[in-house]
Amino acid sequence: MSDLGAQYQKVQGDLEDLIMNRQKLETQLQENKIVTEEFETLQDDTPIYKLTGNVLLPVEQDEARGNVNKRLEFINNEIDRCEKNIKDKQGELDKLRGALMNQTK
Repeated sequence: MSDLGAQYQKVQGDLEDLIMNRQKLETQLQENKIVTEEFETLQDDTPIYKLTGNVLLPVEQDEARGNVNKRLEFINNEIDRCEKNIKDKQGELDKLRGALMNQTK
């Protein structure tokens, strides 16, 4: 296989990895959105617990909401970064595809 062919396969694999990472981030985003929606149904005095290891520890509602909001912000930033990387890899893949097609002419 030519050097370009090997390079194309590597970039294609990298792109697939990025797409899988993007899907995982989307799943995490949806899970955290569900948690935020659940918070809206709670009364102010409803206790909240956080699973740490195999122990449930009590957490203040404000702290729990803050943690989820920070997590949502982080996940959204990671999704943006991942989408930029996907776009860049797709451009790289297009260039390699063009070079491969020119090589076979």
